[in-house]
Order: sequence, then structure tokens, then C-alpha cells
Amino acid sequence: MALLQSCTSLSKSFGARTLFENISLGISEGERLGLIGANGSGKSTLLQILSGRLEPDSGSVSMRRNIRIGYVPQLADFPDGRTAAEIVAGAIAGERLDDLERAARINQTLGRAGFSDGAARTESLSGGWKRRLAIARELAIQPDLLFLDEPTNHLDLEGILWLEKLLSSAPFASVVVSHDRYFLDNVVNDMAELGRVYPEGLFRVEGGYEHFLEKKEEFLLAQSSRQESLANKVRREVEWLRRGPKARTGKSRARIDEAGRLMRELSDLESRGVKGVAQIDFTATDRRTKRLVSVEGISKELGGRTLFRDLTFTLAPGTRLGLLGRNGTGKTTLLRILAGELDPDSGGVERAPNLRTVYFDQAREQLDQTDTLRQGLGAHGDTVIFRDRPIHVAGWAKRFLFDAGQLDRPISSLSGGEQARVLVARLMLQPADVLLLDEPTNDLDIPTLEVLEESLTEFPGALLLVTHDRYLLDRVSNAVLGLDGRGGARIYADYWQWEAGQAVPAPAGEAGQPVIGRLKPAPPAKKKLSYLEAREWEQMEARILEAEREMEAIGAEMQSPEVVSDGPRLHACYQKLQAAESRVEALYARWAELEGKQAGG
Repeated sequence: MALLQSCTSLSKSFGARTLFENISLGISEGERLGLIGANGSGKSTLLQILSGRLEPDSGSVSMRRNIRIGYVPQLADFPDGRTAAEIVAGAIAGERLDDLERAARINQTLGRAGFSDGAARTESLSGGWKRRLAIARELAIQPDLLFLDEPTNHLDLEGILWLEKLLSSAPFASVVVSHDRYFLDNVVNDMAELGRVYPEGLFRVEGGYEHFLEKKEEFLLAQSSRQESLANKVRREVEWLRRGPKARTGKSRARIDEAGRLMRELSDLESRGVKGVAQIDFTATDRRTKRLVSVEGISKELGGRTLFRDLTFTLAPGTRLGLLGRNGTGKTTLLRILAGELDPDSGGVERAPNLRTVYFDQAREQLDQTDTLRQGLGAHGDTVIFRDRPIHVAGWAKRFLFDAGQLDRPISSLSGGEQARVLVARLMLQPADVLLLDEPTNDLDIPTLEVLEESLTEFPGALLLVTHDRYLLDRVSNAVLGLDGRGGARIYADYWQWEAGQAVPAPAGEAGQPVIGRLKPAPPAKKKLSYLEAREWEQMEARILEAEREMEAIGAEMQSPEVVSDGPRLHACYQKLQAAESRVEALYARWAELEGKQAGG
């Protein structure tokens, strides 16, 4: 494949903080590179450098001649008073096209992005449709290489599936920063992670996300073994040095120099191995009741459109309800009704006495951008009160991967992922019976998402979750409420049942039918399969069939006259058959183990 772009020895710092050093990589035709890394590791900055929007402190970026590069930033912002067609037209204003060609390009691009009306004004678009418009603007230039920074943020699940299909079949190469694990699995054919834990600052693997995780684990195990071996060598050299070797001979001096080199290598490995994970643990009250919230026949209209009607369900301790539907179907509106911020048009919401509700707002309006990090974390003076005991704000900040030197920085200077962690930290200070979470995963890195998953599955109260992260939704929720956008709703067992239901269109002209759902309290939470285990379980049947076919082929080979008459060859086949039988037995045992965990989750 021809090389489209390459970079060599890129480094970038902001003030005294170094984001990355000596990063080198190349991007070729047909590649779909997924880029991950911890919040603050410099992924967005690297994308801006590669797309030519930011200069590195050192290093160089080389591009193929006449290459067309598109860039979709994290925040899709457009001036008010413009139409979608005008935004796309502005992207190709400098191209030599006649009026007919220009109109065709605009209409074709908007159609690919799902717009049925190019006259839609930007100020009327939801966050998801603004994201589609930002992608459409870059598609219009017909790029050879497209950079996308968290493109699934604000997209509903229909939008994410659209984007997956678009990128998977696109003629252009792409680099995608994303923390959506299913999205990465379905789209990319190359993976890279930015982080100090790697000697070159970047770890890259050819293949999808699942394959990347396997190779990353192998690398980290090898690095850990190397560190342990090196520590033993350094310990022996230190003991030798303490005995006071005379450095008069060349051999002694060389050993002293080698000891110094080993110590520096060990120090480098140890510093790269230090990595933190946010500590998320929502505080629950000790309330004992069968019903926390009862929703009885509520309806709501907005802008002359019925979002839902006659909706009935109950939230009890242990209920973890996922909320699904296209953008604009009323998910956030329903959360605000349950939080008491909005009233339904009809019906009622009955709450247990003195109910304590914690609400995570996807717009993060609870955070004052002019506040300092210290204030945003909920500090009163130098302490926060967590579970009725004071904790110094510096220690609380460290729990969410902030250092004491950041406490007086304004919240507006923090990245999206950092602001999400601030809001989580603030909400954790409030004991809750019910958690209402509206897109809490936006901008969070994968390690933080994994900790959030664990915390939510162990939360003993009730939970209502709106998220586009299918993996988190599938792992956390024990039921799904789907809003159809036409006033109806239905309760599903899980995300996959909901997705299958979307493939069956409703009869033309039929309005959504209200469905009453009585959600039963869930049994105590059990740990579900990890990401890799889930993928392994899905592939296990195919692997067993393949192993059994191999065993049958060896058995058939042993029956052939030329093998039967050849003693050494027959013995070799017998050994291969034994190995194949052992492999089949091991696969069946592993399958049973995974099925047991899956059933328990």
C-alpha cells in the first residue's frame, strides 16, 4: 500500500507538561487506524499535528503530494443562521466546479450523512446531527485521509451504526480517536495506543481492537518480566559496589559503567510502568424499600411532537435500566422528569420519601467553567466530605488522576475527559438511592470506563443509564427501555434484543404503542465476562468446530494405506491426533467455564 503520510520524532509540550516525545508513525492507503490512550496523553493534539492544524515542538510530518486531508474535531460548532447545505457548500467553495456539479456534490454528501433536508438550520440541530454535519463537511472535499476525534460522541446508536458502515467501506484512509470498544472492533484494521508505558511512546499493532488487546498483554508481561530480571541484576551489582571494588582496572571500570546503565534502564522501566486509574465508587444510602420510583402513565410532548405517552414502570433497588432511542426521542427529557427538573404533561411520578437522586448531566451544566478545579471537586476549604469523613482535597484530586498543582486551574482549561472525571468526583460525594446518568462516558478513556462499569454494576440502588457505549450498556444494564420517537416505548431484555427489534419496521402510519413495563428487582450483581472473555465466548463454537475438523482429518489420514504401511509416519500421526484431542477437550472445558460465567452475569 502506498504511504499517504508519515511523521518522525514528534514531540509536544504545553508549559512544563510533556504530552509525548519522539513519536513516529506512517499511514498508508486503505488503513483505518484506531488511536487510544489515557485522557491527557495527547491524542487530540497528535491528530491536530498530523492534520496540519498544529505545529510540533520538534520532529516533522511528511505528506504525499496533493493529498486531501479532512479533520473532524471533538466539538462540532457552527455559526447560527446557516443551513446544512451552506455549511457543506463552504467546504468546497474553492474547488473548480460548475453550478450543476456543485449542487450534485452537496446533495450527494448530505444524503450520505442522512440529511433529508439541506435547508435545516444549524441552530436547530441536535448534538448528534451537528456531528453528522461536521463529518459531511469533510466528506464533501473527497479526502484521501480523514482524521476523526471522538466521532461517536453525541451520536445516537443509529448514527454510530451509520458511521461504522461509512468508514468500513470508505475509499479513503482514516485515523480515529475513540474509546468506543465495539466501534473500534467493527471499524479499524490497525490499532495504536499513546502512552508513556511504551519505550517509543506508541504501541502499534496490525489488526482490530481485540487482537491489539492480546498483543498489548503479551508486551506488558514481557516488559514486566524484563523489569523483574533487571531488578535482580541491579541488586547484585549494588551489592558488588557496596563491597568497594577498586576501579583501577579496565574490567572493574567497565562493570561499574554497566551497573550504572542497568540502573538507568530499570529507573526508566519503573517510571514508565507507573500508571493511575480513577477510583470511582458511588455512595449508596442504606434505604430498604421495594419501590424507589414509580412512574404511572406519564406522557410528554415537546415542540408539538409526542415523545412518550402512558409510560409506566417502577425502579427498585438493583434495577439497572438502560434507556435507548434515536436522538430526539425524549431520553434526556425522561431523565429530567425523574430528577424533578421537568413535569410530565399527564400521569405522575411517585418517589419514596426523602429519595436521594444523583443526576449526571451530559452537558455538564453542573460545572461552572470559571470555577477552579478545587471548587469543581466540591471542596469546602481544603477538604471534601466523603461518606461522612473529611478528605484533603489534594488526596481527593489524586483519586481522579489530578495533581495538587492543578487545583487552582480553571475548569475551562481541562479536557473533556478531565471535566467528566470532575463531575463524577463531585457526584460521588452525594449519597444516592437512584443514579440518573446521561451520557457519562463521553470523553472518558478506556481504563476509566472499565472502573465506571465495575462501580455501576456494584451500586445497590437503582440506575437509569443513557449511553451510546454499547459495551458498557450491555455489561451494566439488566433491562432496556426503548423509546421509538412516536410516543411508544417497550422494555427489552438487553441491547441486542432492542437492536434486533429495530430491524423490523413498524407498519406505515402506525403510531408508537405505549407499553407498560414492570421492572423486577435484579438479583445481587455478579461480574460479567470481561471484554476479551466476551469475544472469546462468541468465537468458541467456531473454534471447536475447526478443531474437530482437524481431528477428523488426522484420523482419516491415519486410515490411508500409505500411512498405515509407514511406521514412523503412523506414529507421528498418532501423536498429532492425541494433541488435537487434547485441544478439543480444552476448548470444551473453556467453553463450559465461559458459559457458566455468562449465565452467572
